[in-house]
Amino acid sequence: MENTKAVILCGGTGSRLRPLTYYFQKTMLPIGNSQKPILEYVIGYIKHFGINSFTLLVGYKAEQIINYFKDGTQFNTQIDYSYDREDIKGNGGALINAYLANKFDGYSNVLIYYSDILTTLDISKMHDLHITNGFDATIAVSDHYKLPVGVAKIENGKVIKFEEKPDYNINSTIGILILKVGVIKKFVDIGGDVDIMKDMIQNLVTEGNVGAYVTNDFWIDVGSTDTYEKLDHSTVDNMFGKYII
Repeated sequence: MENTKAVILCGGTGSRLRPLTYYFQKTMLPIGNSQKPILEYVIGYIKHFGINSFTLLVGYKAEQIINYFKDGTQFNTQIDYSYDREDIKGNGGALINAYLANKFDGYSNVLIYYSDILTTLDISKMHDLHITNGFDATIAVSDHYKLPVGVAKIENGKVIKFEEKPDYNINSTIGILILKVGVIKKFVDIGGDVDIMKDMIQNLVTEGNVGAYVTNDFWIDVGSTDTYEKLDHSTVDNMFGKYII
């Protein structure tokens, strides 16, 4: 994947992880028995598939990330940073800002990764799908979604069926996508608060050239206090320990 650079979204305030994120950048929260930062697992996981160059989109408590990862040399990677700006908002705005700062020069595609996701998805297979079909964008989609709440079926005011946190057979996005660098230019002048999925991908879907990499691989969003507190650290090590750099 020589012509693909990884872009990790690391700038959010982590409101779903408060009060922990009053003190920590959410990507720096420790997981696994080794208590390494979430972001170290993510970088190691991406590196496992042959991508060694990273741009981290940073803002809130950026210093915690930069002081730990520096230029990536100690992790056998190349890491640079793009700071959030007040005049270009949202995660889409952060991506546009990095594009305008020439962070993606020399690359044909960017792998965009939401930093609070852990998954066993095979990035190389997703990348092959994207390249072979010439998609402008390819999004990772899980073929099921486990609701975080119970679901009640009600008739005449009575609960006639109840399922606690059921699995639904819906195609849910999991915060991983590949985007042609050239298409980012289309959104440079969009203005306002730009969201990658809601604004950019939705627009590209309308144009008709967005692919879907459908998977039943394990994935978990650790971006909430409830999920983080219930995380089985031994399971994290068993599934993702091999990615630690």
